[in-house]
Formats: sequence, C-alpha cells, structure tokens
Amino acid sequence: MLTLYRRATSAAPDARAAALIVGALLLFSASHALAADVAVLTAGSFKPVLLDLAPAFDAKTHDTLTISNDTAGGVTARIVRGEEADLVILPVASLDALTAQGKVVADTVVPVAKSGIGVVVKKGAPLPDISTVEAFKRTLLDAPSIAYIDPAAGGSSGIYIAKLLVQLGIADAVRSKTVLVPGGLVGSRIDNGEAAIGLQQMSELRSVSGVTLVGPLPAEIQNYTIYAAAIPKASARPAAGRALLSLLRSEAATSALTGRGLELP
Repeated sequence: MLTLYRRATSAAPDARAAALIVGALLLFSASHALAADVAVLTAGSFKPVLLDLAPAFDAKTHDTLTISNDTAGGVTARIVRGEEADLVILPVASLDALTAQGKVVADTVVPVAKSGIGVVVKKGAPLPDISTVEAFKRTLLDAPSIAYIDPAAGGSSGIYIAKLLVQLGIADAVRSKTVLVPGGLVGSRIDNGEAAIGLQQMSELRSVSGVTLVGPLPAEIQNYTIYAAAIPKASARPAAGRALLSLLRSEAATSALTGRGLELP
C-alpha cells in the first residue's frame, strides 16, 4: 500500500506538468491561428520600404507581411486577373485605372510616397558628370553601355527614360549599347559588369550594394512617380490592409521612406 501511495503521489506532479504543457501548447496554437499572412503586391521601388516596416507591422498586429513585387504594369495585370492581395502599391495613374475597373476599393486609395530617377555606376568607377542636362546627355553618349527597365515590361522609370532619350535626341545613338532589364534591380546589371551606367528609381538603385549612386537626374528632366496604396476588392483581409495603410502614414514610415531614397508625396 505504501508503495502504491508513493507512486500515486509522485505521478501527480507529472500529470500536472503534462497538463500545463498541453495548455501552453493550446494557447500557442490559438495565438498563431489568429495570426496570418498579409499579402502585399507592390511596384519594385516600394519593396525596400515594406521590408523595413515589416517587423513593426508584425509587432503591432502579430501578422506577417508577404511581399510580392513586379513592374507597375506587372502588378496591374495581376490585380486585373484577380490575384488575391490585401494591399496594392502602384503609381497613382495605375491605381486610377484599377479603380475605374472596380478592382480596388476607391475610398482606400492613399498617396504614400514619391520617387525620382537616379544614376548609378559600379562601385569604385569614376563618377560621371550629370550636373546639367547637357552633361547628362554627354555622359550617356560617352558611356560604353547603359541599363534601364524595359518599357515593354511596364516599369514607370523605363517608360519615362525611353521617352527622355527621344526628347534629348540621342535614342538612336545609344540604342545599340542599351541593356533593357525586364524587371527587378537595374543596379545588379551594373554590379555584374553587364552595363556601365544604370538608370532607375532612386529607391531601387540604393538596394544594390555593389554600385555608387551618382545622384538624381537634373531637375529640368527629373520625373517623379507618386505612389499610392489601396485595398483590392479581392482582399481576404481588408482590415489588415487598413492596418498596413495606417502604418504607411506614420512617422516610422517617413523614416523608412527617406532612408530608402523616397520622399513624402
């Protein structure tokens, strides 16, 4: 009897411990069941800002940002096809078109940033003169190769640069030495030696460590893209999208924007 009693009393703490462990596991599972991925579709130039803000969003909401980027044309096409996202970030003109098609919730469209186009060279290379329009034009004519986003891919910077080269009267002269990038980071083509000079949105150029930012285009030919965010009609979690919208208008977002070469709209 004594042995049996001792076994029973010694087993009781084990049972209580097991119950506590099971309870903790249930609480852990419940808390994680409430958390979810928040899907964001964004033009590439805004992705670095979202990556910077992701930890703050997670800490505040216990949700995780799932960020997918593409050219502006690519993101627009994906929303038109009905791809599910809880927030979309695009140039204002692209969001206006999606609003007209009923693909985003009209009263959620909010400007969040603006970005100018800049110039980079490989780290360690001499910095070319882009201080004036004529100096910039001469730099492009003298460069052995130039890279920018392929306008056919729908990137806003590529579309503008192609028009700018025509406006400057040098489109034909630089065509044979142009590297058209279908999407992503133009700076990576400078880093790997595929081209000598790269032109793209400043925030995207800053995302490549192997290049040096020469500076923005001269003011007379600079082109600013204003980006806005909105909640798509196909969103599964519109409340989470609104929470992210709120974060994008906070002081934390302002710091992330300026740190990545973007400006307030």
